[in-house]
Amino acid sequence: MQAPERVLVVVAHPDDVDFGTAGTMAALVNAGSHVSYCLVTSGEAGEDDMTRSAEALTSLRQGEQYAAAAAVGVEEVHWLGHPDGRVINDLNLRRDISRVIRTVRPDVVVTQPTTANWDRMYGSHPDHLATAWATMAAVYPDSRNPRAHPELLREGYAPHSVSQVWMMGMAAPEGTMMHVDITDTFEQKVKALRCHSSQTDRIEELEELLREWASGVASTANMTKGRLAEGFRVIATD
Repeated sequence: MQAPERVLVVVAHPDDVDFGTAGTMAALVNAGSHVSYCLVTSGEAGEDDMTRSAEALTSLRQGEQYAAAAAVGVEEVHWLGHPDGRVINDLNLRRDISRVIRTVRPDVVVTQPTTANWDRMYGSHPDHLATAWATMAAVYPDSRNPRAHPELLREGYAPHSVSQVWMMGMAAPEGTMMHVDITDTFEQKVKALRCHSSQTDRIEELEELLREWASGVASTANMTKGRLAEGFRVIATD
C-alpha cells in the first residue's frame, strides 16, 4: 500500500472509525499521511442509562474520540452534529460532508459499507448505511461539481475531486480488495478503542475479540499466520 498524501475518514459515530480502521490510520500516519476524521453524529444516543443528559453524553463521547484519534496520531476531527440514531441520507448531509471534503481536500476518503451485513447487526446500524451512501454521493458528484450545493462556492469552498474511496470491511471482487497489515499498529488500535470507555468497557475481552477479527481478515488475505489485518474495498472515482 502506497500511503496517500491526504486521507479523510467519514463515519456515523464515535468509535466507528476505530473499530473499522484505526490500525490502518495509525500505519498511514506513521508513513507520513495527513489523516482527518469526520463524525456525522456525536454519539449522543449511545447509552441506555437515561440519567445522563444528551448534552453530557455528547461532551463525553467527543472527548473519547479526540483521545482515540490522538492514540493513532490523528489531530484533526470534524463534527457535523446530525442527530444520533436519526441520520438521513439527504441533501443536507451530502452538503455537510462535501464541505468537509472541500476543506480537507483528500486523495482518499474512507467510509463505512453501503450494504448491510446481517451477520453483524451492530455494523449494519441504519446510521452507518445512511452515512456511507451520503459519503459516496458527496465524493461523486457533489464535492467535485461546482453546481452542486452552490452555497458552498459562496462560502469559499472550491470543488475537489477525490481519487479513491476505501470502504471498510466490505466484500468485493478480488481485484478491488486491499488488505492492510496492522500487526505493528494493533496495540494502537486497541488503545484507541479503550479510549471509548463508555462503549467498550462493556465488551469482555476486547483485545481478544479485535485480534480474532483482524486475524480472520489476514487469513482471508493469505498473510502469514500470526499477522493481523484490516480490509477495504477500493473504489476508483475517475
